[in-house]
Amino acid sequence: MLTDEILEKYEMTVGIECHVQLATDTKLFSGADNDERDKSPNSVVSPIDYGLPGMLPVLNRGAVDLAIRAGKALNGKIAPISRFDRKHYFYPDLPKGYQTTQMYSPIIGAGVVHVALEGGELIDVRINHAHLEEDAGKLTHYGTYSLVDLNRAGTPLIEIVSEPDIHSALGAKAYATELYHLMTYAGVTRGDLYHGNMRFDVNVSAALKGSDKLGTRAEVKNLNSFRSVERATEYEFRHQVELLERGEKIVQETRGWDDAKQKTSSQRNKEDSQDYRYMPDADIPPIILSDEEITKIQADVPRLPGEWRKILGDLGLEYSQIETLIYAENEYRGKVAILDMVESVISDPAKAKFIANWNVNVFIPLLREDDFNLTNIDYFKLELTICELIEQNKLSSTNAKILFRELASADSLPDVENYAKEKGYLQVSDEDEIIKIVDEVLNNPSAVKAVEDLREGNDKAIGFLVGQVMRKSGGKANPVLAQKLIRERIK
Repeated sequence: MLTDEILEKYEMTVGIECHVQLATDTKLFSGADNDERDKSPNSVVSPIDYGLPGMLPVLNRGAVDLAIRAGKALNGKIAPISRFDRKHYFYPDLPKGYQTTQMYSPIIGAGVVHVALEGGELIDVRINHAHLEEDAGKLTHYGTYSLVDLNRAGTPLIEIVSEPDIHSALGAKAYATELYHLMTYAGVTRGDLYHGNMRFDVNVSAALKGSDKLGTRAEVKNLNSFRSVERATEYEFRHQVELLERGEKIVQETRGWDDAKQKTSSQRNKEDSQDYRYMPDADIPPIILSDEEITKIQADVPRLPGEWRKILGDLGLEYSQIETLIYAENEYRGKVAILDMVESVISDPAKAKFIANWNVNVFIPLLREDDFNLTNIDYFKLELTICELIEQNKLSSTNAKILFRELASADSLPDVENYAKEKGYLQVSDEDEIIKIVDEVLNNPSAVKAVEDLREGNDKAIGFLVGQVMRKSGGKANPVLAQKLIRERIK
């Protein structure tokens, strides 16, 4: 049985290869539809994808542009000249018998991803390179036979290859999550994990701490969720430690992850590069890029998560709040622009912080409720108006949340202040009116002890008195003004 003491003897080392489907309209080398979601099997395939004789590929320039955008997100240098190669292997999901990829001259060179761990610690995961390639089709196994669907064949990918810089399952999960954010923020992929728009191959090894050699790695293939990356990594590490503790050798192999059983299992021995018989692809000319076009394409990339962490951190937000905003921006992309609201008032830090906090504490939780539906109202305008009403002491924080929830589902946005007034949500800030209520409260026998406590320096007693004022005013009294008037009255 593995104990914490045994596990502590070993160091986990992880490198991850991530396949990112590019969000082009058509495939990498053909005009076939590049969105195979919910399509009938073998219905979005061209003769090129089938590998029929005489069919020549034509490179999709849009895929190249998206790879250039990805290069900026990965802090990687774009190669001025990159080339395609043929990677040979013989499976039914690859009719032509080879995959078109970039082995020797990839389009994206060395880079680095800054990964935020839980608690706010940052680690750097180096990127060895990222290359363009086409995807293979999909095999579905039914006991004694298998069916092939070539809808995915020819889908444009970039494969991002990290260095073995990760040393925990949580770190592997955090890195996979950060790649997802980077690729979706940069507009590189649709980011639909359920349909495999991003898939992770996790290379795991275990070695005694202090060893100058990495352990023999096993590759766990085709993980498509952050949770499965974490759990498969942890399981495989423990599995290898068990073998090493029994004196057995680790075999370099490809393993699969069974999400139902929460365990990995052997699939095949891991091939080396010579097994694939790489050779240059003479049918595809090299990609030649100028510095000017690279700069122009990358200038269009919006703010990336790292930039947002710096901006939101400077506003005074905590780690958990920042990560909530960054994740929600992806979660609701195309529906509501969470961070655009902050961006619109970034020149006013106080207002930007209010909008950011409001989204974290009010709007995002509302978005996640099953029975809430977004409408076409201007949510940013609604948030700004509520912010201004709070600043003017016309609206309490409690009533502000009630007001927002009511109007967030409206078909159209009314005059927010008039609506709040009609519904009785606005605070009373008329001193004469509040003084009357304060006097009633202070003259009530139930307030005698609180008044004495306050006079003796027990400042907590003010809460009871303000609460009584709020009750008598039906929640409409301005609590700040009520507290001021109470203190003046009992001097």
